[in-house]
Amino acid sequence: MRDFTLSVHHPAVAEDEFSSLCVATQRASTIVFDNAEAYATRGQRDLDSYSYGMHGTPTQRVLEAQLTALEGGVKTVVVPSGQAAIAAVFLSVLKPGDHVLIAETAYPPVNGFCQNFLAPLGMTWSTYPPGIGAGIDAYITAETRLIWMESPGSTTMEIEDVPAIVACAREKGILTGIDNTWATPLLFKPLAHGVDFSMQALTKYPGGHSDILMGSVTVNRMDLRKGLRDVMRMLGFHTAPDAISLVLRGLETMAVRVAHSGRVASEIAHELVAQYPVEVLSPILPESPGHALWVRDFTGASGLFSVVLPVEWESRLDAALNGLRVFAIGASWGGTRSLIAPMTVNSHRTTPHPRNERIILRLSIGLEDPEDLRADLRTFFDLMAQA
Repeated sequence: MRDFTLSVHHPAVAEDEFSSLCVATQRASTIVFDNAEAYATRGQRDLDSYSYGMHGTPTQRVLEAQLTALEGGVKTVVVPSGQAAIAAVFLSVLKPGDHVLIAETAYPPVNGFCQNFLAPLGMTWSTYPPGIGAGIDAYITAETRLIWMESPGSTTMEIEDVPAIVACAREKGILTGIDNTWATPLLFKPLAHGVDFSMQALTKYPGGHSDILMGSVTVNRMDLRKGLRDVMRMLGFHTAPDAISLVLRGLETMAVRVAHSGRVASEIAHELVAQYPVEVLSPILPESPGHALWVRDFTGASGLFSVVLPVEWESRLDAALNGLRVFAIGASWGGTRSLIAPMTVNSHRTTPHPRNERIILRLSIGLEDPEDLRADLRTFFDLMAQA
């Protein structure tokens, strides 16, 4: 071969004595085939085979298999973000004329997706109040095809009675899905409770370092997995192998990080309740209305909780936020850095509650020294509490 050709064609090297603890990052757009027949029959390959880089490389298959094992499922799909994972679930189930029932406390962009994307296509949606349990039956319509849960609820942290909702849905032949990002499958396994779609934003604890966006959905039925893959194929969803490799790295330390963040967050939540006139929103607190369900269904807490500020404190919020030295101001969570973010929920809640009009601080506990975090929060809340 001439030099131009030698520059392009990679030589084969022996790999029989090579073994690494690291998963290889395999990138590909084009997949090549051994012969003409293999190429001609590529459409007959199963969903775990390779035909084009958009549908995954062995790097992605490792992540899918590892998530499947953690979730206790049959198959997992990986998509570019948590919101993309939710969209893939909805589009794999719903068709014009169908209805989806969504937890009022779900991640707000879910409502936006329904209103701005699904509704113009002829699909309807409505919400149900937090903690409804078996009472969800009153919110189901003849057209309901999917019930979407999030537990704890976004920002306000309500716990759903997942087994009760699943039992009601199954009786009516309705599928169920849940955003399990707060707990990860380490603390709650939705599929074991009968949920059909277990979704998580890998952006948070699985990635763990605030540098990637990704989502996953795990199922217990192959037909549900095929529906997801069909949607992904038609929409051109592709997840970059380099980002996948970062999630694979993050998974190796996730259990340690979640345990540490959950322990410190629980301690700080109890301390804030005891020291300041604030309402702390976390299912770990005995006074939380969802505490009994959390004790029954979960094996622990993660590092995310919220604090409702007294109305008279709100004018001092900006100055107090600007004085923080350890906590960063940011809307995400689950990484190594502790974060704080002021939120409001009145624009997307329909069930009346006094906190809907209030400013809520969402706190994500990272991996800093707990005493540094406590000192930062003392400075913050003491400033807020000044008369």
